Amino acid sequence: MEKFKKTELKINERLYLISALLTFLIMGMFALEFFTQGRFPQVKLKTFYIFVLLIYAIHKEFIRWLGGKEVERKGEFFVYFWIAFVTFFYIFDFFTKNKFTLFNPSVLDEITLTSMEVLAIFILARISKIIKLKF
Repeated sequence: MEKFKKTELKINERLYLISALLTFLIMGMFALEFFTQGRFPQVKLKTFYIFVLLIYAIHKEFIRWLGGKEVERKGEFFVYFWIAFVTFFYIFDFFTKNKFTLFNPSVLDEITLTSMEVLAIFILARISKIIKLKF
């Protein structure tokens, strides 16, 4: 059983790295879409990204429920990065008087939706952790 837990922790570490790389990739794509005023196509990687992040969170909770070693709380960084990312773009758009969203107004909605989906995954993982602690 101990070997199984170690294997799962290694898998979880890889899932974290994949999630982190995808986070920075999709943030870069969103930034490119925003700053080029719609000259690049809409980011279509969002659904795949959210599912990878969800798989990472579910796997992390699976390890917790197995009674394995407590997994580091690195997933919180995704939430913090997304909150900072979306806040930056709203402030920037405000001070540039909507210059960058004039031709592509939906880009901020997409960034906001993606950040809220990341937050929802985080909240579900926290609920799972609280339930585990209570039982």
